[in-house]
Amino acid sequence: MTSPSTPFRDIEVSHRTVLAIAVPMTLGFVTTPLLGLTDTAVVGRSGSAEALAGLAIAAALFDLLFASLNFLRASTTALVAQAQGRGEADELFAVFWRSIVLSVGFGLLILLVAPIIITGGPALMGAAGDVQTAAATYIGIRILAAPITLANFTLLGFVLGRGLGKVGLALQIVLNGVNIAMSILLGLTFGYGIAGVAWGTVLGETVAMLAGFGFVFWRYGKSAMPRMSMLTDGAKLMALFRLNRDILIRTFSLITAFTAMTRIGSGFGAVTLAANAVLMNFFMIASFYLDGMATAAEQIVGEAVGARHRPAFVKAVQLTGLWSFGLAIASLGFFLAFGDAIVGFITTAGDVRAVAQTYLLYAALTALTGALAFQMDGVFIGATWSSEMRNMMILALLGYLASVAVLVPLLGNHGLWIALNMFLALRGLLLLSRLKAKTDQTFADNQ
Repeated sequence: MTSPSTPFRDIEVSHRTVLAIAVPMTLGFVTTPLLGLTDTAVVGRSGSAEALAGLAIAAALFDLLFASLNFLRASTTALVAQAQGRGEADELFAVFWRSIVLSVGFGLLILLVAPIIITGGPALMGAAGDVQTAAATYIGIRILAAPITLANFTLLGFVLGRGLGKVGLALQIVLNGVNIAMSILLGLTFGYGIAGVAWGTVLGETVAMLAGFGFVFWRYGKSAMPRMSMLTDGAKLMALFRLNRDILIRTFSLITAFTAMTRIGSGFGAVTLAANAVLMNFFMIASFYLDGMATAAEQIVGEAVGARHRPAFVKAVQLTGLWSFGLAIASLGFFLAFGDAIVGFITTAGDVRAVAQTYLLYAALTALTGALAFQMDGVFIGATWSSEMRNMMILALLGYLASVAVLVPLLGNHGLWIALNMFLALRGLLLLSRLKAKTDQTFADNQ
């Protein structure tokens, strides 16, 4: 029988292992903005500024809501990868079904409070009249898919936990592809406008969920069937809740930091606020591949921890770090060389372009200052060191708020961008400071 200090099997970690997960997920993340662009174009063709504003408000509400619940994907990836590393086939599917039940539960809770979200959400964001009506129309339809959307989070987390990056990409392409096609068909061809776009999203989520479950049962057959014993293990359920709670707190801290930047930036006037929004696209572009690398770290680190194979863990940290920083440095050079052209492509407003050029360096640096933060998040989630990740994120947020309080009065918008870069760097450095101690503790039997 295998002793606790002996890995069930060696974990091979190479550049190919990392890229097999990171590249497909980066491509999957890139498809999401295409969906938003399509929805905006479809509704924009209606000629109604109110409908377009309503869509923007509703989409922002859903982005906030579902970003807060993305822990369902991350926790599933980590726990499935660890179970795979331990060689526990039954636990792989137990994690999956526990997370499915949790996802559907959250989705049903969202449906329960849907009337409040439909009426209160747009009003909270300042919508009124036709804008509020348009936003409420979109929310009222799209919210019907809440349990399905969250189930898709779990499905994606499961296939990524198993290291099936190409399957994860395929599911993202199905989801966004069907969504785009149906939004165009219903919203534009059939003339249902913003309602058609919302139904397109519901259909996209539904088809992706069916495809995901279809893959799981096709690939694993009877092994994937749920059993009541999977859902009645109190200790495992509490571990899942604790992990999800910590990732949720981390996510809220992140949202708080970026919301504060927008709120403070609005005090510098509409032109500066618009310039900051344009420049944040640089960070969004970098986040596609940084998130891809973080996902690779989650899976490989999780599997190495499950197998208690320290060499694989160390190699995973080294390689994901190498790729993250290598791509970040390349991005910095690219943004510095072509940043003006990118800004000019995003906006034709001369005053906004001029202000954006003033702060372009800070935006270009976010790829580099954020590289370690993304990678360490992936490592700590994969290893399920969630309490340390939560605590370090809270410390980083406090550091960010303190730097904003000092730098913004002194340097204005320059200070705001410097504080953002300090926040990103601080997140990574704080987690890095805990890495060796947590590694030694986790692999104590392998010393």
